[in-house]
Amino acid sequence: MRGRHVDAYSTYKRVSSRDYYLGADNDKDDKDDTSIRMPNGLDKDIGNPSWKRSLPHVLVATISSFLFGYHLGVVNETLESMSLELGFSGNTMAEGLVVSTCLGGAFIGSMFSGSITDGIGRRRAFQLCALPMITGASMSAITKNLWGMLLGRFFVGTGMGIGPPVAALYVAEVSPAYVRGAYGSSTQIATCFGILASLFIGLPAKDVVGWWRICFWASTVPAVLLAFLMEFCAESPHWLFKRGRGAEAEAEFEKLLGGLHVKYSMAELSKPDRGDEADTVKFSELFYGRHSRVVFIGSTLFALQQLSGINAVFYFSSSVFKKAGVPSDSANMCVGIANLSGSIIAMLLMDKLGRKVLLLGSFSGMVVAIGLQATAATSFVSSSGALYLSLGGMLLCVFTFSLGAGPVPGLLLSEIFPNRIRAKAMAVCMAVHWVINFFVGLLFLRLMEQLGPVVLYTIFGTFSFLAVIFVKRNVMETKGKSLQEIEISLLPQE
Repeated sequence: MRGRHVDAYSTYKRVSSRDYYLGADNDKDDKDDTSIRMPNGLDKDIGNPSWKRSLPHVLVATISSFLFGYHLGVVNETLESMSLELGFSGNTMAEGLVVSTCLGGAFIGSMFSGSITDGIGRRRAFQLCALPMITGASMSAITKNLWGMLLGRFFVGTGMGIGPPVAALYVAEVSPAYVRGAYGSSTQIATCFGILASLFIGLPAKDVVGWWRICFWASTVPAVLLAFLMEFCAESPHWLFKRGRGAEAEAEFEKLLGGLHVKYSMAELSKPDRGDEADTVKFSELFYGRHSRVVFIGSTLFALQQLSGINAVFYFSSSVFKKAGVPSDSANMCVGIANLSGSIIAMLLMDKLGRKVLLLGSFSGMVVAIGLQATAATSFVSSSGALYLSLGGMLLCVFTFSLGAGPVPGLLLSEIFPNRIRAKAMAVCMAVHWVINFFVGLLFLRLMEQLGPVVLYTIFGTFSFLAVIFVKRNVMETKGKSLQEIEISLLPQE
């Protein structure tokens, strides 16, 4: 299988290395080039693969992102009634633990996600991540005390830790290059729908005793659907090829792209210098090997994303709005709508403007938005002015985040990591994400009490500004390129 494609790929590699250097602007990328060079060297105007073939598989994968968003937001409306019934009302540390224990479990799950995804494949990894989400949500729904809630949230978190990196890998590997940005953004849109769903379902929680238990039970339905429907989805051809199962990879390419595109896609995968594909990847290679720079970029990008403080909005917006005198239910729905609106715009622009432009605009907008929130907390603004600035700044922060800082990192990293290290490198970067997310969730309310909103928002704004500088200096553009073209361009010189 591999031998049949070596000569074809040699020709392809020479063309790709010349025309697709990552970081160089290429005017051809901005056009919808429907002419594909076939492996035999002959040009055939066969058009781009139909996006309709891969769309159902992507939609099933985004159920994991929906669950991710749902469990991020499910404690927002329910935290108050839950704390009263379980006996920890007024204890900010216990409230923080209900949020952050889930994130601690996600850290554990993300650390093992690379080995799981490489070992059993993308489809089985999705099914595996659904199991602790079902178990943990059920435990949270029936618990009688704080410890039962924390244990249930931890189980849910392990599933959340596995889901996002697998979704990013799977969507990138099954999507045609010309719509990969839009499909990658669909995971963020699904996350937004998950947050909105949790806020909507949680609305009666303050008035109906025990309604918060229904909110946890409801999450088991999409988790069961994910495990069931993934049985009928295609496996990643990239993973199959990496495991030496070339014939199966061809069959999956035909299912995802159509028969005309199978040989070309296999030629891209059949790179002659991939003889070490099946070798086990050691984690030390990610930090000290030839790919350490892209891992550093990925980890830093996720760290800056979380240090912007965005998830504090989703976790504790009810508490913040309540102190500002704004009804939390309507305010939180506005947050969800702002998040969804920005994500849809990002999906439409991802393959036109590119990943880097959206990241720069997104983090720059967050600097402005957080500045408005910090200004609202000063004594220089009237109470009515502070109310509008605080609310407007929070909604603007969510909107600008969803334009780039939210959807781009997961997509970008699944593109720039070589196939051999992709799963484990994503696991490392997501682990960084969850560690910082954990401490933001745990300490936000306490820091708000100790430091005050002006200092805290200034810190968040500073990290957003640093993100602008980092993206401008280190992030490269990947729009319109196949994963193999990107890998060749970034391949370190021996």
